[in-house]
Amino acid sequence: MEWHSALILLLGTVCLIMFMGLPVALAFFAANVVGTALFIYGDIGLVLMPMEFHNAIKFSLVPISLFLLMGEILLQTGVAFKAIGAIDKMISRIPGRLSVVSVIGGTVFSSLSGSTIANTAILGSVLLPDMMKRGYKPSIAMGPIMAVGGIAMLIPPSALAVLLASLAEQSVAKLLIAGIIPGVLMAFLFFAYVIIRCIIDPTLAPTYEPDDGAFDQPLTLSVNWRGRQLWSGSYDGRMKRGLNRILPFLLYIMPLGSIFIVVVGSIFFKIAAPTEAAAMGCLASFAACYFFRIFKNIVKISGINGADFNFSAIWKALIETAKINTMILFIITGSLVFSQALANSGATDGLLQQVTSLDLTPLGVVIIMMCVLLFLGAFMDQVSMLLLTLPFFLLGSTSLQATFDIDVTWLMVLMLITMEISLLTPPFGLLLYVMKGVAPFDVTLGQIVRSALPFVFIELAVLVLLIAFPAVATWLPGQVQ
Repeated sequence: MEWHSALILLLGTVCLIMFMGLPVALAFFAANVVGTALFIYGDIGLVLMPMEFHNAIKFSLVPISLFLLMGEILLQTGVAFKAIGAIDKMISRIPGRLSVVSVIGGTVFSSLSGSTIANTAILGSVLLPDMMKRGYKPSIAMGPIMAVGGIAMLIPPSALAVLLASLAEQSVAKLLIAGIIPGVLMAFLFFAYVIIRCIIDPTLAPTYEPDDGAFDQPLTLSVNWRGRQLWSGSYDGRMKRGLNRILPFLLYIMPLGSIFIVVVGSIFFKIAAPTEAAAMGCLASFAACYFFRIFKNIVKISGINGADFNFSAIWKALIETAKINTMILFIITGSLVFSQALANSGATDGLLQQVTSLDLTPLGVVIIMMCVLLFLGAFMDQVSMLLLTLPFFLLGSTSLQATFDIDVTWLMVLMLITMEISLLTPPFGLLLYVMKGVAPFDVTLGQIVRSALPFVFIELAVLVLLIAFPAVATWLPGQVQ
């Protein structure tokens, strides 16, 4: 069979089954049965397929499960919601206040969850109803929430970054570190865009007085131990307003910041490998949530409550992590065998020879790769498009990256940014539908798409910047060596 016929057969099988609405894992398994029977030893290949699935599960994939668990602990115990509320109290009269809160809060939660869907769903369910009630226009209310949700793909701990580096057999630590500067840069540009646009058109986000609590009731603090009150204090006026903003930051943001330091700091300073850092992050999340529970019982602050830490919340976090992780592992095993079928069919080599015959520069090849990902992102989810293109882009000595000697860390960061952009591109941008699910019923999908477009252009600008200046992505991981 000619290589192009094999390529059409295998890719067509995957795409057809996904368009029928069946799970991605089943689509890859179906293509594997066809590919293994035709190109990998026939019936013997089908017998050996379970062994190939077993070999596809690697120890380097463990951080995915642990990063997911870390985010689920913070989500199920309510700590994530407390952190967003604390950021809201810190910002008083900045134009587009709640939109700015969504950018800052989303960036903070991105550094703790690693899940784009969880990030968008939490911010949308917590902030969007309040925005709409206060008269925010949909264009400035929904856009920042969706845009900052995608930053979780870049800022560690990113489950997709771990998946990409593991499958490409590259350094997970380097890729996690490499995403920090582009992710922070993107968040800063979102922040600046919201403020500038709200200054130009104040009607987009009406101003309102910050809620510092009823002024006729002073803020009270008390320290209790075993039912006895050891100390108490009462504050009003300026002192009350100041404490209302500072205390939530000290109680909810500072402890969560320590989790980020534990994960990223241990990797950057080579104290721990990514797997060990992910385990330490889970323990730090558990400890932070337990701290909030103990603090709630010891220190009583009017208007400020601790997190709902209990073992039922931890159990729910474990269950949700197991569900997501099982799905991811099924997709990974299916995709790796799919890559072998592509290689044995000659499709990978044939396509590579076609691209090589065009006599392109490495930069031209990278641009073609990004265009392919942007196109696929309009129709597929990120994991599917990554696993479909990985055999051609990164895997093995015959891939485009190896043939044209492209910096692998830089290329992987570009791929993550491109997949982040595809989260917001119609017709099937995943975060567009997540937002539709949490938005009020009368908000149309067209409004959601229009609110996302300015942020898509900002992300494209960052992508162009990284293509023009690779050091933006490669400098920081270079310091880890």
